[in-house]
Amino acid sequence: MKAITRFGVAAATALATMSGAAGAASAFGNHGGPGGPSFGGGFGERTAPVFVQTDNTAGNQVVVYDRAADGALTQAGVYNTGGLGGVLAGSVVDHLASQGSLAYDPATGELYAVNAGSNTISVFAVFGDHLALRQVIGSGGTFPVSVAVHGGLVDVLNAENGGEVQGYVSFFGRLLPLPGSGRALGLNPNEEPQFTHTPGQVAFSPNGRQLIVTTKGNGSDIDVFAVAPFGRLSATPVVNSEPGAVPFAVSFDQQGHLIVADAGTNALSDFTLNPNGTLTPLDEVGTGQEATCWVVATNGRFYASNAASASLTGFQSSAGGTLLTSLGDTPTDGGTVDATVSGDGRFLYVQTGAAGIVDEFAIGAGGALSKIGSVTVPGAVGGEGIVAG
Repeated sequence: MKAITRFGVAAATALATMSGAAGAASAFGNHGGPGGPSFGGGFGERTAPVFVQTDNTAGNQVVVYDRAADGALTQAGVYNTGGLGGVLAGSVVDHLASQGSLAYDPATGELYAVNAGSNTISVFAVFGDHLALRQVIGSGGTFPVSVAVHGGLVDVLNAENGGEVQGYVSFFGRLLPLPGSGRALGLNPNEEPQFTHTPGQVAFSPNGRQLIVTTKGNGSDIDVFAVAPFGRLSATPVVNSEPGAVPFAVSFDQQGHLIVADAGTNALSDFTLNPNGTLTPLDEVGTGQEATCWVVATNGRFYASNAASASLTGFQSSAGGTLLTSLGDTPTDGGTVDATVSGDGRFLYVQTGAAGIVDEFAIGAGGALSKIGSVTVPGAVGGEGIVAG
C-alpha cells in the first residue's frame, strides 16, 4: 500500500466548519456567478459552446467556440486563465499527458482549468459563450493535470513529486480547500520518462462515493479512494494493480462500469467498480492502434484516442455493459489526444496535439464518425483539455 500523508487534528476541526459551506454549495445549484445560471436557457438558435484549453507555457488560455447546428465550430473568444501551461519531460503532442485538465460543471455553471506551470487552478463563470474569471487558487501540489467535479465537490490531481490529490468545495463561484483532504499518492518521482510515469486522471464514480486515480506506468495501478460526506477522502486508496496495462484515462458506461484506456496494451478495459474499491474485470478489447490513452463515452459507445496512430477507435457496449465490440478506426490529424462529445450526443470533438487542431465529427446512428471539418486553436500545439458545454 502506498504511503499517504495526513493532516492533524486541527485540520479535522476545520473540516467541521467547512461542512456548512459544502451543504450550501450543493443547495444553490445553478449559480454560475451573480445574475443567474451559466446558460440560462438563452441560447435561442445557438447550441452550447465547446471550450478548449491551450496549455501554452507563455500564458494558458481557454478558447471558446460556438457550435453550429451542423456541428461546425466558430471561434467566439479567447480568455486568459491567469496562469501558465506546463510540459512534462518527454511529451510531444500531449504536454500534460492526462485526461480531464479542463472540467465543466453544468450544475454550477463553472469551468475549471489547470495551470500546470503555475501550480494553480482557474475558476471561470460561464455565460453562454462568454467566460468571467472568478478565481485563481493554488492546486495543493505541483503540476496539476486533471480535475474531477461532482455535487459541489472538486478534486484536483497534481502529477509531480509522487502525485497528490487535493479536495475543494465550490461555494458561490469560488473554490474553498477542504481541510484534511489532501492525499499523497506515494508514486516514485524519479521514474522516467516523466510523461508516462506521472498520474493520468482523477474522476468521481457516477454516484460520487468513490474517487479514481490512474497512475499510468508508475505502478500501473488504478487507485480508488472512498469519499465520505462533505468530500473527505479515505486515508489510503484501494490499489488495483494492472501489470503492463498502463491505465491512463477512464470513463463510465450507462450501468456504472469503469472503462479504462490502457496505453501499455493499447486496449479498452471494462470493470465492475465494487463498493469496497476493488475492480472486477469484465472485458478487454484491443484497438490495434498505438498509444491508446484517452477515452470518451456517449450513449453506450466509447471512442478511444490513439496518439501515435492519429486515429479514433470506436466501441459499442453490450450485454448490460459487460462486453465491448470494436466499431473500427477513424483517421484524425496528428497526435490524437483529449476528446469531448456534445450534450445531445451528435458530435465528437478531438484535440490533435501535433499542430493544435480540433477535429470535428458527426456521430452516426450506428456510431460511425463522419468528418465535418477542423479548427486550429491558437497557441495550442501540445495542448490538452476540451469540454462541451
